[in-house]
Amino acid sequence: MRNDHASLQRRPFLMPLWLTLVAVAAAFGLMIFAVWVWGTADTTTVIVVRHAEKDLGSVVDPPLNEAGEARAELLARMFGDAHAPGHIDAIYTSSALRSRLTAAPLAARLGFAASVPQADDPERLARRALREHGGGRVLIVGHLDTIPKIVAALSGSDKIPPIDERDYSTMYIVTVPRIGHANLLRLKY
Repeated sequence: MRNDHASLQRRPFLMPLWLTLVAVAAAFGLMIFAVWVWGTADTTTVIVVRHAEKDLGSVVDPPLNEAGEARAELLARMFGDAHAPGHIDAIYTSSALRSRLTAAPLAARLGFAASVPQADDPERLARRALREHGGGRVLIVGHLDTIPKIVAALSGSDKIPPIDERDYSTMYIVTVPRIGHANLLRLKY
C-alpha cells in the first residue's frame, strides 16, 4: 500500500519536469531553425542588359559597332572592380557574337570568362543563375526578345514591357531573396 501512495506523490512532481524538458527541446529546435533561415535567407542580384549596339551590315552574326564598344566599356567600368564589395560573380551571355563582345571587357576586368549556356531558354537561364549563384551577383546579356522573359522569370512579374528595337540602354536589376518576393529596378545606362 505504501508503494502505491509513494508513486502517486511522485507523478505530479515529475510531470512538470517532463513538460519543461519538452519545452526546452522545442525552443532549442526553433532557435536552430531560425538560425538556419537567417543564414540561408540571402539575396541574389541579377543584372539583365541587352547586348550593345551592333553593326547593321549584312553579316548573320554581326559584331559591335563603335557605340556598342563604348557601351561595353561603360558596363565594364560600372561593374568591373573585382576587389570592390558587391562585385559581379558570374556572367551569362548568349552564343551570339554581339552578346559575347558586350560582356568581354567586363569579363576581362574581373578575370573570368562569361558562361554561354547551351539552350536558348530564358526561364531555364534564370533558374540556373539563381541556383548556381545564390546570394551572389550575376550579369546576363540577352537580346531584344529574351530580356523580358528572363526578367519575368526572375521577378515573377508578367508586366515586363517589350524593349524597343533601338533601345540598347535599358538595364534591369532584379533582387531575388530566397524567402519573400523579388524586387525589380529598371534604369538606363
